[in-house]
Amino acid sequence: MRTSTRTPVPTPSRPRATLPLFALLALATAAFVTSLTETLPAGVLPAMSADLGVGESAMGQAVTVYALGTAVTAVPLAAATAGWGRRRLLLTAMLGFAAANTVTALSTHYPLTMAARFVAGVAAGLVWALLAGYARRLAPPGLQGRAIAVAMTGIPLALSLGVPAGTFLGEVLGWWVAFLLMTAVALGVTGWIAAAVPEVPGRARGERAPVLRALAVPGVTPVLAVTFVLVLAHTVLYTYIAPFLDRRGMGGATDAVLLAFGAASLAGIWFTGAHIHRRLRALTLASVLLIAAAAVVLGLAAGSAAAVYTAAVLWGLGWGGVPTLLQTAAGDAGGGQADAAQAMLVTLWNAAMAGGGVAGGLLLDRLGTGSFPWAVLLLLLPVLAVVLAARAHGFPARRPGAAR
Repeated sequence: MRTSTRTPVPTPSRPRATLPLFALLALATAAFVTSLTETLPAGVLPAMSADLGVGESAMGQAVTVYALGTAVTAVPLAAATAGWGRRRLLLTAMLGFAAANTVTALSTHYPLTMAARFVAGVAAGLVWALLAGYARRLAPPGLQGRAIAVAMTGIPLALSLGVPAGTFLGEVLGWWVAFLLMTAVALGVTGWIAAAVPEVPGRARGERAPVLRALAVPGVTPVLAVTFVLVLAHTVLYTYIAPFLDRRGMGGATDAVLLAFGAASLAGIWFTGAHIHRRLRALTLASVLLIAAAAVVLGLAAGSAAAVYTAAVLWGLGWGGVPTLLQTAAGDAGGGQADAAQAMLVTLWNAAMAGGGVAGGLLLDRLGTGSFPWAVLLLLLPVLAVVLAARAHGFPARRPGAAR
């Protein structure tokens, strides 16, 4: 009896999908430039106000004007440049940052400084409107959330390293040195993007839709509402963190407190990137609760340095993942209108930063820095309510496409 044996034919294995890390890190550095240019005045506020001859609340509007430049231009610029290649648009924005930071560093006149800050905000509108979508389109299917998380690491890095380093340089060499260094970083990342980031085409005219149409998509409105109020709450305190600490006898520790906040933010974004694919809703709720806990600790801290550092860590852990969570939630909710939803998110994010700068200045002048933590806590209550309510759309228990 003859038996035959069949040799199994090996099945070709598919190469494992990987992230284009070098290109994504270039996007992360662009986010670093954007975030640090926006927040650096918070660390050098007293020195800037002294040199330009204005009060601290007036100098705090350097953050407001930047955010206003982004808020009023993000949506129209996103529409006007929808057909541009994404790399070309990002390179244009980086050169805008280089020019604006140079003028800010060399200016000795408050109005000129504010004009430069507005131009920097316009450049930021270009970056934020394309960054998450660019990262998504560079990544293979199933890894888009992680790609966005990598691109967003520039934000906590700016907070953990950039702002404390800028604050230290401002104290030792002058605040303007930090802005000149930002020019150098912007020029460096321009070359990096040109060399390492592939071009991604914009949308053809027939693929474009009115930006406001995204509001009709279920889930988009809750994400945008959470974005506006949560960023407003954060900015009220962060913009005026230097005077807040100064009133508590910790003015010389501003860089150290910001370092603790930023290092915790790095941990927050790392954890978010590792778990966002399955736990976006839980992570968003945890972020809100951690920031609320930080506000309570700061409100009760009085002059305790240990309590302030504890609050900074809680705040950083909560805030670190917020940009990734909200950008991802907007993209998921928007579906086919994801680009429009994210452009609107950028507008509301920066409108909230502008509003936070104004609101914080009013609180500083009328009620003092002690009112900041309680204002933050009050604003977080509706944020928590909306996230809890948006279980079906916006912040669902399970993300579309997540593995069961």
